[in-house]
Amino acid sequence: MSASLPSPATPTHGTAAIPLQAPRLVRRMACWVYEGILMFGVVFIAGYLFGTLSQTRNALDNRHALQAFLFVVFGIYFTWFWAKGQTLAMKTWHIRVVDRSGQPLSQWRALLRYVLAWLWFLPPLAAAAPFALSGGESVVVVVGWVAVWALLSRFHPQQQFWHDALAGTRLVHHEPAKK
Repeated sequence: MSASLPSPATPTHGTAAIPLQAPRLVRRMACWVYEGILMFGVVFIAGYLFGTLSQTRNALDNRHALQAFLFVVFGIYFTWFWAKGQTLAMKTWHIRVVDRSGQPLSQWRALLRYVLAWLWFLPPLAAAAPFALSGGESVVVVVGWVAVWALLSRFHPQQQFWHDALAGTRLVHHEPAKK
């Protein structure tokens, strides 16, 4: 009798096979919200650093430069943590990001995932821009798009978000090793 080899859906790390099961949508979205809360700290520190270095006195001065700076800071943050496998929010919710075969992400794949993750926000913002919507109306458009984008994952064969499918990555349930 021959020993069965693990399938690509269950890569081996050490001695145990790890199934690549997608976390439930509710858990992924809870992790997403928690990540957003944690990003307030990153934005605060980066904004303080930018304001100090650029000697910006008014929040509306250098607004576009600040936005570009935050885009780069977010990119560094997510690329670094995703290449390690998890952000703090992902650790809390027992979620890990891996490539299609279950291996850790390279820096380039993590960066690609970061750029494609902007599909959560750019389409509704681009659609709302020509209409000069109020802040509340813009929030409704963005939240509506986020809900649609999240629900579209139900149509993916492995229940993954579409930016993950495009980036060649996937979110999987990850129980930490017992000590």
